[in-house]
Amino acid sequence: MSEKQRTIKNPVSLKGKGLHTGIESTVTFKPAPANHWYKFKRIDLPGEPIIDADVDNVTDTERGTTLEKNGAKIATTEHLLAALVGLEIDNCLIEVNGPEIPIMNGSSMPFVEALEKAGIEEQDATRVYFELKDNLTYEDPNGHIEMLAVPQETFRLTVMVDYNSPILGTQHATIYNVQQFKEEVAACRTFVFLHELELLLKHNLIKGGDFDNAIVLVDREVPKETMEYLAKVFHKKSSEIEVKYPGILNNTKLNFYNEPARHKLLDMVGDLALVGMPIKAHILAARPGHSGNVAFAKKLKEAAKKDRFKKGLKYNPNGTPIIGITEIMNLLPHRPPFLLVDKILELSSTHVVGVKNVTMNEDFFRGHFPGNPIMPGVLQIEAMAQTGGILALKTVPDPENYLTFFMKIDNVRFRNQVVPGDTLVFHLELMEAVRRGIFHMKGTAYVGDKIATEAEMMAQIVRVKEPNGASIDKKSEKVKQN
Repeated sequence: MSEKQRTIKNPVSLKGKGLHTGIESTVTFKPAPANHWYKFKRIDLPGEPIIDADVDNVTDTERGTTLEKNGAKIATTEHLLAALVGLEIDNCLIEVNGPEIPIMNGSSMPFVEALEKAGIEEQDATRVYFELKDNLTYEDPNGHIEMLAVPQETFRLTVMVDYNSPILGTQHATIYNVQQFKEEVAACRTFVFLHELELLLKHNLIKGGDFDNAIVLVDREVPKETMEYLAKVFHKKSSEIEVKYPGILNNTKLNFYNEPARHKLLDMVGDLALVGMPIKAHILAARPGHSGNVAFAKKLKEAAKKDRFKKGLKYNPNGTPIIGITEIMNLLPHRPPFLLVDKILELSSTHVVGVKNVTMNEDFFRGHFPGNPIMPGVLQIEAMAQTGGILALKTVPDPENYLTFFMKIDNVRFRNQVVPGDTLVFHLELMEAVRRGIFHMKGTAYVGDKIATEAEMMAQIVRVKEPNGASIDKKSEKVKQN
C-alpha cells in the first residue's frame, strides 16, 4: 500500500533569537501543496523571495547550514528541517521575517511541538522516496569524516563522534527508523567546547548564544578571569556561573548520556532533508559535521537523479489522453505551427502531464540546423509553458474567458538534445499554493528515460472576457508579459 504525502493543517508560529546574528525573528509554518517539499520565504525582504531547501542552495556550513537563492539567505536551518523530517511532513512553507532561524533551546523539540500543535494531514498524492540501490561512500581525510550509505527499507542512521577529549570521548547514537526521531533525538541540544565558545565570542559571533540554548563542555581548567568574562558577556553574575573540570558548564543536566552524539544525528537528519525527498537507506557516519553532511547530501541527490533518469516517467505517450488536441485548442490561444502540445495524459489540482510528438515536418526544422535538425530549446520551454498553462486554466470554471501570461522563467537547464522522432513528455507540478491567480511551477521534459529540459516557471491567469462574451480592457489588468 502506497503512503500519502503529508502537510500541516493550520499555520503555526514561534519566535526567538538567531544563535549567530542575535536577531529576533518569527517563524511561521504554513500548509503547502503536494510535491512542494520545504521552502523558506523571507517575508521581511522586498518581493518576499523564496529559498528552496535544496543542497544546491547551500552557501555556508560554518557552525550551521545556510541557504541562499537569488540574493536571499536563511541561516541555521538544520534543527527546523530535522523536525519536519522527523514528523514525516513532506510539504511545508516556512515564512521567516529575519536572516536566521531562531535557535530556541538548541534542539528540534520546540519546532516539533509547534508542528504537532498545527496538526498533520494526508494529501492526495503518493509519497516518493529515494530508495538507495547501491552502496555510497564519502570521505574527508582533513576532517577525519567518513560516511557510508547502504540500501535499507527504512531511513536509519548510525553516528559515531570522537573528540579525543576527557569530557567527550567516543559516543554512538542510532535510530532504526524516522518514527523514533521525536522520542530519541528531537530534544538533544547543540553543544560547544568552552575553548570554542571563547573564540567565537572574541570574534563577535554567536550573538544570540545563552546558557539555555547549548551544552557547554569544559575540557580544561578555567581561570577566574575567563569566568568573569563569561559572566559579563552573558549578562550574569559571577556567582551564577559554575565551572567544574572536567564537566559541563553550570552542571547542566543531559537529556541522554550520549546527547552530543544524538545531536550530531539530529543535524544529519536536517542536513539530509536538502536531498529534496524522503530517503530509504542506512547511513553510517563517523565524526560528521555540516560540511560533510552537505557534501554527502549532494552525492545522494546526484544518485537520486540518476535513479530517476533510469526509471523515467512511467507514462505511455500512446495512451488515451484525458484532453485531446481539439479541447487543447479550445483552452489555449495557439494554433499550428505554434501550438506545441498534442495531448494531456494527466491533470490534477497540482500537476499536469502533456505530450509533444516531434516530427521532421515541424516548420522550425526548415530553418534551425536544417542539416542536423534539433528542436530549439526556446520552443521546448514554450511547449512546457503551454502545458503548464492548461494546469492554470483548469483551475477556473470558464477557462475560455482567460489567458495565461508567463511572468518569469528561472533555472532553465537543457540536458539532452531533442530531434525528429522523439516524444517529449512534460511533467509540471506546483511549487507552492496558488495565490491571486499566480502559479509557480517546476517543469521537467523527458524523452524516454532521459531528462531533456528543466525549468521553473511563474504564470498568472487573467480574465479577458466576461462570461457573456464582452471583452475586458487588458491594460486595466496591469499584467507584465515577458
